Amino acid sequence: MTLLDEAQAGQLAEFFSALSDPSRVRIIGALLEGETNVGALAEIVGISESAVSHQLRTLRQMRLVRARRQGREIFYILDDAHVADIFRRSLDHIKHD
Repeated sequence: MTLLDEAQAGQLAEFFSALSDPSRVRIIGALLEGETNVGALAEIVGISESAVSHQLRTLRQMRLVRARRQGREIFYILDDAHVADIFRRSLDHIKHD
């Protein structure tokens, strides 16, 4: 059994809190397909670019996504394979009968 200390429990709660918003979850789902920009994410998710930027800020703070600037444009991608794995496993869990 893994017993978490107070700091670990708090960090894990913050991590899952970042996934508590449906828009953020949909953004992560879109980023499973690969790197993209705010405009494309807004179109995919169906919310404004401003709302996407706000949600991306939260996801970046939690190290779930990272950004790369190319000229005047910023592209976003999942921070690492762990994020995709957690997302896919969670999706499998809710789809399981």
